[in-house]
Amino acid sequence: MQLAGKKIVLAVTGSIAAYKTPQLVRLLIKAGAEVRVITTSAAEAFVSPLALATVSKHPVYSNVADGSAWNNHVELGRWADAMLIAPCSANTLAKMANGLCDNLVCAVYLSAICPVFIAPAMDEDMWLHQSTKNNLEKVRSYGNTIIPVAHGELASGLIGEGRMAEPEELVTFLADYFQKKNNSPLKGKKALVTAGPTYERIDPVRFIGNFSTGKMGIAIAESLADAGANVTLVLGPSHLHTNKAGIQTINVESAEEMYNACTTAFSDTDIAVLSAAVADYKAANKAPEKIKKQGDTLDIQLVKNKDILATLGSTKKAGQLLVGFALETTNELNHALDKMNRKNADMIVLNSLKDAGAGFGHDTNKVTLIDKQGTQQELPLQSKQAVADAIVTRITELIHAEKAV
Repeated sequence: MQLAGKKIVLAVTGSIAAYKTPQLVRLLIKAGAEVRVITTSAAEAFVSPLALATVSKHPVYSNVADGSAWNNHVELGRWADAMLIAPCSANTLAKMANGLCDNLVCAVYLSAICPVFIAPAMDEDMWLHQSTKNNLEKVRSYGNTIIPVAHGELASGLIGEGRMAEPEELVTFLADYFQKKNNSPLKGKKALVTAGPTYERIDPVRFIGNFSTGKMGIAIAESLADAGANVTLVLGPSHLHTNKAGIQTINVESAEEMYNACTTAFSDTDIAVLSAAVADYKAANKAPEKIKKQGDTLDIQLVKNKDILATLGSTKKAGQLLVGFALETTNELNHALDKMNRKNADMIVLNSLKDAGAGFGHDTNKVTLIDKQGTQQELPLQSKQAVADAIVTRITELIHAEKAV
């Protein structure tokens, strides 16, 4: 089993979902893991430390010091192969985002040199609050992994997002991580990923842009890195970023800057995934000073930007895999197939803005993967990280299939 011999620190914080953690410990041990449990004082209102100690067969710690004994948080953080914070309350998430350290869970988290996995659990209004979103982005930017929340009945009685993933799902998530790490199916491969929007300046204060955040492309870059690839991420203007090992980020603003970065890197690339929402047009002439309001109308002449996907497709060599994205609103499948064939891509990821929860700004996405072999794989609505993992799995299959020919 993928968790055989793995050392897991399970941190339990103050959420009603803590009542599920004895079962989580049982499943981790059944999968072959060795588990140490730490809790916050708030967690103990929802789950008994005695129950957790019984199922883990080890003492449960909640304080940095117990009487005359010191619970060595540094040692715990270095002992583990992975730290799983489940459930992670909004309060603990905020502390992690800002480096606060007033309990043993935060102390171990700040001392951990292993991968950290966070399974949030809170009511929907708390989950959707902007401060929670900001904290999630901050802890993700530190290199931690957020395990998607589930949709369902919450402690408040509401139906919505915010449920902690079920214990079985958490164990599977960790097992999948270690399987990828052990297999590293893309080890030694070089990947190029584009993400985010581009901004085309009209004058010093205005630009042509779109609503892309870069979330999907960053997730793909991180999934490629998890699979062992060395990734160059060309990121348009976005408030998001990644610190994951194996990813080098090149920040750009305009379509021309993204074009230049991609064409420079592509010749030494095995895999290119162009997920950025690149502006098709730019202003023919950028005003050197702010354009002042004058008449009732303003005419701006636009000229076409260079097509990055088409350019890479025309220079693609044997052994290189090129993946494009098609965001469509009408006649989606035909437009996506035409784009893939016309621009010589090996696979196209079709996004329809007609699908609720898909497209710009969402944490979820719903796509169809289409490749030149005629395979169409329609994925359900799921987290963008799960979509990214599915895309990378299909990329890996295509690369290995080409090797076998």
